[in-house]
Formats: sequence, structure tokens, C-alpha cells
Amino acid sequence: MRTYTRRTVDLFLVLALGAATAGALAGCGGGPRAGSHPAHASEARAREVAEAWDGSDAARVWRTGYHPVGDLVQLPDHAFRSDADKRAYGSGTFVLEGELPDAPREPGRVEWENGDSLTLPVLGARRAYEQVARGGDEEPHLTVTGARLGEMTVATTRGPATVPAWLFTLKGYDTPLRRVALDSSKTPGPPIGAAGEVPTDQLAPLHGLVGTARDGRSVTVTAGHGSCDDGPAVDVLETKGSVVLSGYVKGTDDGPCTSDLRLQAVTVKLDRPLGDRLLLDAFTGRPVTTDERKGEAQKGS
Repeated sequence: MRTYTRRTVDLFLVLALGAATAGALAGCGGGPRAGSHPAHASEARAREVAEAWDGSDAARVWRTGYHPVGDLVQLPDHAFRSDADKRAYGSGTFVLEGELPDAPREPGRVEWENGDSLTLPVLGARRAYEQVARGGDEEPHLTVTGARLGEMTVATTRGPATVPAWLFTLKGYDTPLRRVALDSSKTPGPPIGAAGEVPTDQLAPLHGLVGTARDGRSVTVTAGHGSCDDGPAVDVLETKGSVVLSGYVKGTDDGPCTSDLRLQAVTVKLDRPLGDRLLLDAFTGRPVTTDERKGEAQKGS
């Protein structure tokens, strides 16, 4: 069944991300290139988005903010000690034993390797904990016994940065689980609106950034598809100032099917490292940002 996507996707989420840590290409065969499917209109749209952002006020604002593109969680050394613990982390099954600190009154500092810095409010440990844990005391689970404020290094659109992080003590582990203690900077309003009504086999919105390879030569995003197709794919258009991703659905079926939305990790290879180029969604016209809740827990599955 050929479906259409408007500015919002009114579909029921039935499947979370697959195992993104493996870096497997989910249906994109080594990184699809722009124009690899019949919907040439998607390439034209990608160019419109790239041109709108190039030199715009929104791009200048974006480049002065804190926008992570890597893992927001750093696992304990030698994690995990068992497959059960790995499954518990992947499902977000944690038990809290003890109190967690409130947010400090003083702001936290983001410090980049080139000497640039930025101050932002620090999240309370409870809020950071809830970004990783969904709760539940079923087995298997991980047990958090406390937390203290420390720091960690995270990949951002401006390069690696040292940021405040909550260091959660896990029962049975000698080193903590670290989680970034900051929210990203506010995303500026885009210089171009979202695409109108368009078939999903030509263009569809992406659902978040999972992560960027250490060498910057590939990015992994979540893309949606339905129950009567061959899965999602993502084309890429690279320019000097941006990388525009165009999601679409392959092999749509005209037969009857349900209207559920399934999310899948798709890794896209780039011709050169992402660097400080903007990562943009051709459908929405907006930057592709880290899914701060779903992206992390699913990486441990």
C-alpha cells in the first residue's frame, strides 16, 4: 500500500531500534547514494534544503551551540559482566536503591578542544537516570545505588567536548555508568519549511540520530517503514556545508496492510568526514538530532 507522509506522522510505534551498536547497514547496502531510487524529486528537495541552510542565520546559531552527535552514555569498564546485564541495559530495566542528587545551582561548562566553551544548566541526577532507565524490577535488571557529578567526553557537531556527567554507581561494577548531565542547545528555527504531502517511497521523515562513526565517515539514523514494504533506506547529498539525508521506503505493496510504523537503524556512509557540516533531514528541513532517550538504551541491546 502506497502511503503518504505529512508534517507529522500519526502512526503507532510498534518496534524500537535494532542493534545499532553493531553498525550494521539496515537495508542500505554500504551507504546508498543520492539518486539511487526512482524518486528524483527527493534529490531536488535535498538540494533545496542544503541551499536554504547554507550561510543562513539558523546555521550560524546552530554552529555556536552544543549539539551532541555521539553516545550520551559511557558504560562501566568491561561492561557487561553477563548477557543478562546486557539485556537489562538494552531494555532500560533498572532498579534504584538509594537517593539521587538534585541539580546543582551552578551551570555546567561545555569545553571543546579548541578552547571554546559554553555554559548550560545541569540536569538533576534523577532526570539523567530517567533518560537511561524505564524502571521495573523484573529480572534481569541493573541496580543503581547512587550518583555523583563528574564529567565525560562526547562527540558534538563542533568536535569532541568535555561536559558534566552523572556517574551512576552500579551494583557489581567497580566503575560507574556515565550519562551526560546536559540537554542539547535549542534547535534554531529552520530557514525552510517541511515538505508537503509526498509518497513515502519518495521521501519520509527520519526519527533521530543514533550516532556518528569515530572517523566521521558514516552516520546511523532511525528511519521508519510499514508492514507491507521492504524496509527503509536513506540517500545522502553532501555539500561543503551540509549533509542532507533523504529517507524513503523501499518495495511498497499496493495490497492491504496495517498502518503501524516500524523503526530501524540505517547506517549511511559519507564520502568525507561529517566534521562541522550540518546533518539535515530533507523531509523536515531541520537538523537530525540525537534521540536522547531511545538512542542510548537500544544501543545496548
